[in-house]
Amino acid sequence: MKLHYRSFGEGKPVLILHGLFGSSDNWQTLSKTIAENRKVYLVDQRNHGHSAHVDEMNYDAMAEDLSELVRDEGLKKVSLIGHSMGGKTAMYFAQRYPEKLDQLIVVDMGLKKYPPHHQVIFDAMLAVDLHSVKSRKEVEETLRSYIQEPSVIQFLLKNLYWSDKEQLDWRFNLHVLYREIEEILQALPSGVVEVPTLFIRGERSNYILDGDFETIARQFPDSKIITIPNAGHWVHAEAPALFLDAVMGFLK
Repeated sequence: MKLHYRSFGEGKPVLILHGLFGSSDNWQTLSKTIAENRKVYLVDQRNHGHSAHVDEMNYDAMAEDLSELVRDEGLKKVSLIGHSMGGKTAMYFAQRYPEKLDQLIVVDMGLKKYPPHHQVIFDAMLAVDLHSVKSRKEVEETLRSYIQEPSVIQFLLKNLYWSDKEQLDWRFNLHVLYREIEEILQALPSGVVEVPTLFIRGERSNYILDGDFETIARQFPDSKIITIPNAGHWVHAEAPALFLDAVMGFLK
């Protein structure tokens, strides 16, 4: 599938993959620093952002989407940065196409299968009747009746847009994501990846626990793990300076 992306900068290519419910827009600010000495590709994964809405939603397909983009751009080797779901896509790609990778950065995503934990968010969005709401404020009010964290609400609202003058819609394919959430939360296959890899986790996040280190070291023997203090799952947004220090140091 042809993915929507934007590219800027010059130098060795770095592709950045967002997480669930996200889009390439989430990385615009941080990517400017990376693009000072690299060519950056900000990618919308399938069923997100400006990429196509389709029925198939699994990591095999998402890894192939990425391979198609790399091939179409004539890129021989790339560096990958993937957050959350994007990190899992990046790891799948690394297992299938290690010869296409220089470096891999996985942001707050482990190898294991995760239990379902997005139900409240799905309940909130599914409660929004996009055929009847007339303003973004109405959507926000519905989300607030389910979700307590203002930052999560604002993150979701970034995906709301006017598909025409009187119709609001989500940039992501809500119903397919809801149907395939178990697939999105599945574990990485057991293959070993020899590509130099950096795992970045947030100190306040539970996505990568100390008990996961052994499995990560076994499947990614050329890897290291950095913990960003006082950051949660959205490490890059909560501690951008420390995050960029870690990323730029590794890419050099």
